[in-house]
Amino acid sequence: MKLLYAEDEPAMAEAVTDILRYHKYSVDTVYDGRDALDYALSETYDGIILDVMMPKLSGLEVLQRLRQAGCRTPVLLLTAKSEVEDRIEGLDAGADDYLPKPFAMGELLARVRAMLRRREEFTPNRLVCGDLELDQQNATLRCGEKAVVLPKLEFQLMELLMLNQEICLSTEDLLVKVWGYETEADIGVVWVYLSYLRKRLAALGSQVEIKARRGVGYTLEAPK
Repeated sequence: MKLLYAEDEPAMAEAVTDILRYHKYSVDTVYDGRDALDYALSETYDGIILDVMMPKLSGLEVLQRLRQAGCRTPVLLLTAKSEVEDRIEGLDAGADDYLPKPFAMGELLARVRAMLRRREEFTPNRLVCGDLELDQQNATLRCGEKAVVLPKLEFQLMELLMLNQEICLSTEDLLVKVWGYETEADIGVVWVYLSYLRKRLAALGSQVEIKARRGVGYTLEAPK
């Protein structure tokens, strides 16, 4: 599981990062809200841990902007504030959980596990992007009256793109998420399967596009 962790206190950041990596999580650690937002929008994460009090952008501001951008990655907020009103503000902004400082590392790990379980439980069976609909139970991609059942890898790639609409995913992200960390597949296989999906969209008559951003990655975008 890949996590993004944003914390501006170096000692705390190092301690939490070490414990998360010890428990087999892959962790990107950043130290201000601006970097947290940039990383969250440009990479694919299974969960995000945000300290509320950060320079440049607060954790709440980062969370609000992520939700406005359509990012549904589960978020755990960390803060020294313990008042009920602050917890309510965080949850209303779209946080999945809230852990006041100071906290025990064991509780943090338990909250992270619970957050990641909820991510799996609450993934909808039907994903929609513009005129496209993907039924996750039977791998059917539909546009209007036309539909096609996708082979396994095409389905997994389309599902990943639809779960991260308008979020740029690098070729490496797509390879790891669909083919797995231990894959021996060449990165070129991602381009081949993106080409397959583009042909599917054209055959269905969809206006949704898989757009490439040079040197950055790919996004699934519906016309505004």
